[in-house]
Amino acid sequence: MMQSSPLNFRRAIIWIGRLVLGGIFIYAGYSKAFLPNKNLWPFFILKFSIAMNISNFASQVAAFKLLPPWGVQFVAHTLPFTEILLGLLLLIGWRLRIWASLLTLIMLGFFGVVLRAYLLHMDINCGCFAIPEPINLKKVLEDAALSGLALVMTIFAFIEARQLHPWAGHETRQAQV
Repeated sequence: MMQSSPLNFRRAIIWIGRLVLGGIFIYAGYSKAFLPNKNLWPFFILKFSIAMNISNFASQVAAFKLLPPWGVQFVAHTLPFTEILLGLLLLIGWRLRIWASLLTLIMLGFFGVVLRAYLLHMDINCGCFAIPEPINLKKVLEDAALSGLALVMTIFAFIEARQLHPWAGHETRQAQV
């Protein structure tokens, strides 16, 4: 019987996805909530206000014209902290199938929203990070690639969960066969 190696293609994609998407989500959430607001440069105190940053992010969410005012406020107040938590859980790898599935749903949602805004020729900022970035074809392709990575990572995480771990002892292998 051939023993599988500890690192195969699926596991490599899972690790790459965890590191890339986890890091991006942590930075995206952090930048929305905690990075200085560059629009208020003369008011030093307001530059570092979390409430001001959330308010700025809420205006970016409202520009997509998808949610009622209470939905915009809910998304603006919860999404940055959800992204930070989800990124950390993805990097840790605990209950990976659950968090990878949730991240894939969020990424596909982001991709759908950005694609809709691009196809409707909306002249708005993405709201992905603290730096204002207009929605263009590059942003759509970037979201598509990250959504694809999230989807492949999730599928591979479910496949790998069904496989016997390669470092399991010989006795464990015979007991399960």
